[in-house]
Amino acid sequence: MARFCFVYLYMKSTLKRIMFTIAGFLLLSSITACAQKQPKAATVPTTITKKDMSNWNKLTKEEEAVIVHKGTEYPGTGELLNNKEKGTYTCKRCNAPLYRSETKFESYCGWPSFDDEIEGAVKRIQDADGSRTEIVCAACGGHLGHVFLGEGFTLKNTRHCVNSVSMNFVPDTKG
Repeated sequence: MARFCFVYLYMKSTLKRIMFTIAGFLLLSSITACAQKQPKAATVPTTITKKDMSNWNKLTKEEEAVIVHKGTEYPGTGELLNNKEKGTYTCKRCNAPLYRSETKFESYCGWPSFDDEIEGAVKRIQDADGSRTEIVCAACGGHLGHVFLGEGFTLKNTRHCVNSVSMNFVPDTKG
């Protein structure tokens, strides 16, 4: 009888371990399933020369906090958020063209949103914690914001969430 009790208790404790392991696996699977799948990210240009830097615009403290130190402007405050004019959005630091006005859309997130960049203008870098993908100017490496996929705002299913302070706007010339 004692042997039966020992086998029964061993099986019961083993079953509990298996159940906890399965529950833990299911919990972990559900958490990671909610995480956004991001494409492999590119790296920031490493061949920036002092000559390149000498052509950069002087930044205000607020611009530097966002562009250089990867900060974020307060939502809903950016001067380009509600801009509806036709034109090109350029990098505040180096003037490289980033986005066309035709790709801007209203996402109600508090920052200008675009569903496509000018080809080759923006690089994607996976955040250290893997939860988001940072977007930077391909020419100078200045922080722009983050890109999100799969939200369904546009047919391209992409949202570049960009700090207004990271960009200038150059209106199309009429004529």
